[in-house]
Amino acid sequence: MTDTGNRLRKLLESPNFDPQSYVKQLSQQSDGDRDLQEHRQKIQTLADETAQNLKKNVYKNYRQFIETAKEISYLESEMYQLSHILTEQKSIMESITQSLLSTDKDQAAKEMLAAFPKDTEEVKQRTLTTLLEKVEGCKNIMETPGRYLVYNGDLLEYDADNMSQIQKVHAFLMNDCLLIATWLPNRRGAVKYKYNALYDLQSFAVVNVKDNPPMKDMFKILMFPEIRIFKAENSKIKKEWLEILEETKKSKVSKDQHKKEVEVPASPVRQEVSTNPFDEDEPLGSEELVDLSPEWIQELPEDLDVCIAQRDFEGAVDLLDKLNEYLKEQPVSPRVKELRRKVDERVRQLTEVLVFELSPDRSLRGGPKATRRAVSQLVRLGQSTKACELFLRNRAAAVQTAVRQLRIEGATLLYIQKLCNIFFTSLLETAREFETDFAGNTGCYSAFVVWSRSVMKMFVDAFSKQVFDSKESLSTAAECVKFAGEHCMQLSEIGLDLTFILQSLLMKDIRAALQSQKDIIIEATRHRNSEEMWRRMNLMTPEALAKLKDEMRSCGISSFDQYTGEDCWVNLSYTIVAFTKQMMAFLEEGLKLYFPELHMVFLESLREIILVAVQHVDYSLRCEQEAEKKAFILQNASFLHETVLPVVEKRFEEGVGKPAKQLQDLRKGSRSVRVNPDSTMSVV
Repeated sequence: MTDTGNRLRKLLESPNFDPQSYVKQLSQQSDGDRDLQEHRQKIQTLADETAQNLKKNVYKNYRQFIETAKEISYLESEMYQLSHILTEQKSIMESITQSLLSTDKDQAAKEMLAAFPKDTEEVKQRTLTTLLEKVEGCKNIMETPGRYLVYNGDLLEYDADNMSQIQKVHAFLMNDCLLIATWLPNRRGAVKYKYNALYDLQSFAVVNVKDNPPMKDMFKILMFPEIRIFKAENSKIKKEWLEILEETKKSKVSKDQHKKEVEVPASPVRQEVSTNPFDEDEPLGSEELVDLSPEWIQELPEDLDVCIAQRDFEGAVDLLDKLNEYLKEQPVSPRVKELRRKVDERVRQLTEVLVFELSPDRSLRGGPKATRRAVSQLVRLGQSTKACELFLRNRAAAVQTAVRQLRIEGATLLYIQKLCNIFFTSLLETAREFETDFAGNTGCYSAFVVWSRSVMKMFVDAFSKQVFDSKESLSTAAECVKFAGEHCMQLSEIGLDLTFILQSLLMKDIRAALQSQKDIIIEATRHRNSEEMWRRMNLMTPEALAKLKDEMRSCGISSFDQYTGEDCWVNLSYTIVAFTKQMMAFLEEGLKLYFPELHMVFLESLREIILVAVQHVDYSLRCEQEAEKKAFILQNASFLHETVLPVVEKRFEEGVGKPAKQLQDLRKGSRSVRVNPDSTMSVV
């Protein structure tokens, strides 16, 4: 670049550059139009150089763009793994905390006894009644016999989403439930609180919240799908709440178990002997044989609630598998049935959450792999059919959304290329993910085939609307169909062949397009025949003659040179040459659209088009009286029957794979007419 160009570049790149003042100054300094033109040329040259440098930089950094995208993908997977590692670390830390708390059980129990000496049940109930008189709207609390107060105190409730303070509450922990009451701003006599909620001890889980200023001295109450966060006055009161809640929940569980174990029928019941040979004999003493005392079994319902609330689906299913393995060899007893009932309720809740994860209302970004987590857990829960249905419904919505968001371009072929890339890539990814998720469930593959047909119909609707309904030319339609067929063949890599479904769905539109193009060619041929003068073509320039030779050569007619004369003359009529080019183009486009179900439609269309030209030559031979013109007509007939029609038959046989007897019969019949031009035979 010259010094002048460098100075101009620096001027334009300066941050204080003002276009209006620059143009005004340039107009004042220039002597005339020539200076302005030269300056304009310099700016244009600078713009071209800048654009060229920009292109070079894009090409130079293209590989870096690709590598950066790969690095982002790797980083995403690493972040996902890091999230799992952090979750595992969190569970380990919580287990360590629980173990540390358990070492202080004896000391805590002594402190509790010192702070809260044992009272009789009557005294505890009287104390509870006195406290509940201060709560508005809880007159029915004391109707349950044996209920008494264990612990109570003031707490602050915080919002679980933004950790902002909501209200001040007073909690009453009883031997079988937890009452939450809110403070009344305007007190009425002895009433201080207003009833807010009552939770059964077995319906919620207590989770410690790690101190992270300003969040200190907090703990969670998890009731799926609700989460409430409370803050104690200090760490000592928080520790008392956690310990007393845990002890009270365990005490209730042990009392319920003991009550079931000591229940004895009031009068002896005579055991009935079953006469059904298919009834299995329940072993005597099965109640005693079932050991449900392990701590993990006692806490299983609460642990499942925690896993569901924290969206730890894998952990929840692992617990269920562990329980099923433990109870597999155990006899059925009332205690086992009761445990099963509680667990089944959690399984139902877990299933609802997983179903929601797979619903089309959720975000469809992330591709098929984003559904793997929920699908795999549903399969582990024994609900492969539901998982398959939800997975395919989710992917259908994703494919439909992607197709709808595709912008309709002006060029039909460009739009179809983008449509095929999006649709068949999504279909291929879905098929591979389906194989991964349902590898051991062969019964689901039939559902995938049915789903593939339904989404293929959606694709064909969008395809036909753009290609056939918009009345595109047959050549454009042929290219689009060929492109879609090539993409469809790529699915055979995974053993999925949808070519027949694609062809069957497109057959109606392709048949209509072939017949429409046939009618157009026949109408144009008849119009040219009506104006036929049987004169030689004069192309005027050697370039036009060379172009015509190339066109005929591309049509497969290699012997066209023998029909050319001197000074750009062609010893054929314009009608025959135009018919040859139009008919050969129809043949090539039809072969791109061809499949076996369209064999007769395509063959009959070719036959009708050829028949129009043959009949015209036959008629002209019989009607023409002038010898010179008759010889010229015979020369055109020779070109048509001995050169064009054999090429059509050969190309048709190459494209279809078998000869066309109808075309052979047509050529033989027309040859007899050409040999006997004076006969009255007509070709039908």
